[in-house]
Amino acid sequence: MTDIIAHFVKDESGATAIEYGLIAALIALAIMVGGGAVGNSLNAKFSSIATKLNATN
Repeated sequence: MTDIIAHFVKDESGATAIEYGLIAALIALAIMVGGGAVGNSLNAKFSSIATKLNATN
């Protein structure tokens, strides 16, 4: 019985999977935040261009 408990305590495969999952979640969050910022920047730039083009007509 103590061998089973000792093996369970030493097993780190579950912890490694959780760590990889957390890293993947953080990377996904960074991509979403970065993509949102780029999208807002592009929207502002295209709006500025559209305003200038409409003013020239």
